[in-house]
Amino acid sequence: MTNQTVSILVVDDEPPIRKLLRVGLGSQGYTVSEASNAKAAIDLMQTERPDLVLLDLGLPGMAGLELLGKWRSEGLDIPVVILSSRTDESGIVAALELGADDYVTKPFGMNELVARIRVALRHKFQQQGEKPVFHTGDLSVDLVKRIVKVEGKEVKLSPKEYDILRMLVQHAGKVLTHQFLMKQIWDDSTDVQYLRVYVRQLRQKIEKTPDQPRYIITETGVGYRLREIDTNEQRNCGKSV
Repeated sequence: MTNQTVSILVVDDEPPIRKLLRVGLGSQGYTVSEASNAKAAIDLMQTERPDLVLLDLGLPGMAGLELLGKWRSEGLDIPVVILSSRTDESGIVAALELGADDYVTKPFGMNELVARIRVALRHKFQQQGEKPVFHTGDLSVDLVKRIVKVEGKEVKLSPKEYDILRMLVQHAGKVLTHQFLMKQIWDDSTDVQYLRVYVRQLRQKIEKTPDQPRYIITETGVGYRLREIDTNEQRNCGKSV
């Protein structure tokens, strides 16, 4: 799918933000439609189906979280990226737990936003035709054979370390909250410190510099995200080594 065929619905009550996104995303080749509130977004969704939604949380009337919950409860699986001036962890976590694919805080850079959009779309397509072997940078994960390699050399992981990495791979590019990971890995209300310990151990095994991770990125107070490294970045990194 090229940018020219991707349609994005912007749901935001601030006209300057909508104009910024309309112009910025339009210059990147995306088709942009707009809604200033939840009702307008719901009505628009009845007549057209965008490829991705950029959703503000602070909408008048029905709040963005309520709209997201309504869509997800109705089975709408379109990628949703949250745009919000809220920086409180509870709001971000609530949006992700309701099924948001990512979040970007205002003010934001257009380059970062476009990168997040591409990752959200790519994740959706991977779910539709998921490949058994995942590659990013020098890391490869064979989800069938359960083999993890870094720079072509196999890395031995404990069962819990592998389970965490597998979840991150299956949702590559998407922020996974602490609660989501703990429920999926331990199936109970395990202390988040257990998760942090295993992530630290996992980084020791797959990261060249564990204290400055390249793959497993911490979203402070929220959770973790497996970063996908594009071809250009990989090529540049290879030149600098």
